[in-house]
Amino acid sequence: MLQNIIILLVILILISLASSLVFLFVDRGNPGKKRILYGLGFRVTLGAILLILVGYGLYTGQLGNNAPWG
Repeated sequence: MLQNIIILLVILILISLASSLVFLFVDRGNPGKKRILYGLGFRVTLGAILLILVGYGLYTGQLGNNAPWG
C-alpha cells in the first residue's frame, strides 16, 4: 500500500515538472503570471511528503533493503 502511494507521488511530481515546463514556454517569462512559481511550490510540497513517507516506511519496516549482498 505504501509503495503504491510513493509511486503515485513520483508520478505526480513528474506531471508537475512537465506542466511547469509547458508554462515556462507559454508564459515566456511574463512576471505577471505565477504559474511556474505555484508549480514549484506544489512540487516541493510533494517532494517533502515523499521524503516523509519513505522515512516512515523505513522506520516501520514496510520498506526495506532486499539486496542479496546486504
